[in-house]
Amino acid sequence: ERGGMMGNIYSMGLALQALESTEMFYAPREWDCAQAFSVVYGHDYHQPMAIAQVLPALVGRSYLEAANVKCDDGTSTAPWPRPSLPPELDTTTEALILVSYSIINHLQGSPFNKSTSVQVWSGSTLLKVLEAAEEKEPTIFSFQTEQTSWGPMVVSIHGLAANPDDRTYWQFLSGADAIQEGVSVYKPRDGEHIQAVFSTY
Repeated sequence: ERGGMMGNIYSMGLALQALESTEMFYAPREWDCAQAFSVVYGHDYHQPMAIAQVLPALVGRSYLEAANVKCDDGTSTAPWPRPSLPPELDTTTEALILVSYSIINHLQGSPFNKSTSVQVWSGSTLLKVLEAAEEKEPTIFSFQTEQTSWGPMVVSIHGLAANPDDRTYWQFLSGADAIQEGVSVYKPRDGEHIQAVFSTY
């Protein structure tokens, strides 16, 4: 129903591992994994945790089989070659881009809808956009993060904190679409409009 997506892009690795490890329980029905793997192949993973969870599924081995993995004798010392990026993906050429950023709350307390535009270097992450907005107007666009195994997670904006007891969180959107990557990974495009919306789940 969702083109092969299970949960979100972060949960796909574990879902694929679980389904492949339990395929015997699907007999006589065979699990068709083509759609799910096409989702994984089409995503550019950056976060170490996401990569660590999706790699076992891509090589057809789950972490449940780790005890049976045979290692080499450890004598190889040759470093892995560092691949060069094609010109269209090389972001070392510095150029400024303009990103619109809005913070929106209609859920708790006094509602607000504040917007600004900031310039950041091309290839900058969404976290840099938030920092630029805070530097420009600190009383409006202040924010706080907490470090997680998936990278920094925004837990408060404009003094309004997410609360698991209330099932509230800050959701980031590009236009009308939810951003599937964390703020330290997602890289906005020139002219993009990013919204941080106080939401519930």
